[in-house]
Order: sequence, then C-alpha cells, then structure tokens
Amino acid sequence: MLRGLGWSSDILSTAGYDSIIQHLNNGRKNCKEFEDFLKERASIEEKYGKDLLNLSRKKPCGQLEINTLKQALEVFKKQVDSVAQCHIQLAQTLREEARKMEEFREKQKLQRKKTELIMDAAHKQRSLQFKKTMDAKKTYVQKCRDKDEAEQAVHRSANVVNPKQQEKLFVKLATSKTAVEDSDKAYMMHINTLDKVREDWQIEHIKACEMFEAQECERINFFRNALWLHMNQLSQQCVTSDEMYEEVRKSLEACSIEKDIEYFVNQQKTGQTPPAPIVYENFYCPQKNTAPQGKAPGPNLPRRGPLPVPKSLPDNPDYSLVDNYSLIYQ
Repeated sequence: MLRGLGWSSDILSTAGYDSIIQHLNNGRKNCKEFEDFLKERASIEEKYGKDLLNLSRKKPCGQLEINTLKQALEVFKKQVDSVAQCHIQLAQTLREEARKMEEFREKQKLQRKKTELIMDAAHKQRSLQFKKTMDAKKTYVQKCRDKDEAEQAVHRSANVVNPKQQEKLFVKLATSKTAVEDSDKAYMMHINTLDKVREDWQIEHIKACEMFEAQECERINFFRNALWLHMNQLSQQCVTSDEMYEEVRKSLEACSIEKDIEYFVNQQKTGQTPPAPIVYENFYCPQKNTAPQGKAPGPNLPRRGPLPVPKSLPDNPDYSLVDNYSLIYQ
C-alpha cells in the first residue's frame, strides 16, 4: 500500500518517499512519548507507594483502640502496607515496559537506517544521472542546431564562385554532422543509463516501501499491545487493592461493639460493690451511729431522708442547755 504513495510523474520527486519517512518518524516519536509517559507514571506510582508506606508505618491510627476494633485496625495497617508495596512493584513493572518500548524503538531505527541509506544512494544516483542526461541532451540539441546552420550556410553559398569558401563550409558541415552523431550516441547512452538507474531505484523503492509497511504494521501492533498491557496492569492493581481492602472489610464485620465494651469493663473494673451511704454520726450519741442491723447497703437502697431536728427537752440528758440556749439548732 505504501508504494502507491511514493510514485510521481516527476522522476526527481521524493515527495511520496519523504511523506512515508515523515510518517515513520512520527510513529517513532509517538513510541518515545509513550515510553516517557510510562517512566513518568512509574515515578508517580513509586512516590505514592513510598508515601503510603511511610504513612502506614509511621503515622499512628487508632493505636489506643482495644479488642476487636484494634484487630481490625491492625489488619487495616497491614493491608495499606501491602497496597503501598503493590504500587512500588507496579512502578518497577512500568519501567520494564518502558525499557521494552525503547528497545523496540531502537531496533526499528537500525532496520530503517539500512534501507534509508540504500534509498538515499539511489536518489543521489538518480539525480546525478538525470543531470548528466540533461547535459547530454543539451549538447545534442546544440550540435543539431549547429549542423542545421552549417547546412543552411552550404545551401546559401551554392552560387558562390570562391571554391575555398565552399570547401570551408563543407568541412564545417561534415564536422557538425560528426558532432551530432557523437552527441546523439552520448545522449542515447545517458538515456539508457538513466533508465537503468530509474529501474534500479524503482526496485529499491518498492522494497523499501514493503519494509516500511511491515515495520509500521509491527509498530502499530506493538504500540497497541503495550497500551493494552498497561491497562491490564492498572486494572490488576485495582483488583489487587480491592482484595486487600476486602480483608479490612471482613475484619470490620467481625467487630463487636458489645465485646469491645465488655472487654474494657473487664480490664478496667475496680469492683462490683458500690460505696455504702454515708450515715449521720451524732457527736453526743456515738452508740446510735451504727447502721441498722440486717440491712446491707446496696445499689437499690433509697436515699436517706433529712435528719430530724432535735427538740430541746430539759429532762433529756443527751442535750445540754445553757441559760435556756440549746446547742442543737431548732
């Protein structure tokens, strides 16, 4: 198909060939751009993986949690660490793919270089032979014109009496005829040589186009497969990460609020009996300060009501009166 692009009515034209070479150069540039893209993506993945690794290993995240939630957090940190390692591994894989693209690019460059050298030589030889042919044609045309002028001069001098002048004209005519024959032979020789050079160039052009077409098919297929593989690698990274995150989700499903609270209570409890009520202690009647017998204080005991206000009775030895003033508030 590419050979049809290279033909032209102008024997010296290289427009079609130059168009093919430009297209191949563009393809090589596209491969280089994808190679650079992979390298840049690898750097991003590596930096992300290392940052995530540092985050997982150095940044505390719920370190004071207990029991089942603590276990889930440990799984979480472990899986985040694994995800980070996967991104670092992906970076190495992408660099390997970039290296393969570079090797492929250089291989095609060397293959093309051999063919391009052959075609450059063919173009140069064709141009040089075309110039020689055109110079020979120019000489041939000029000699033909000189012969025609000599013949016309002979015809014009037919009635001239001077024999020496006529002899000179006949010698000039004979010389011009010889020059025409020689230039004609040289011109024909250059025409034949140019045709041979043209045929050789055409054969090399067809070979080059076939090689360039096969190379371009290989390049497109390689580029397409490399891009497809890149997408598969990114998809696999997502799948792997999701599998790791699923482990975290499973550990979260195993979490129990009741168990965590019960665990905290069992670890931190200080006793099972609440403090007893604080009883009233009469300074003057210490024997009445004991708690009622048979009544153990418990969490369900009602709160004690207000203490009764003692009355000042003169005959009560438990109270002291001074000038009718009671020490007990009435």
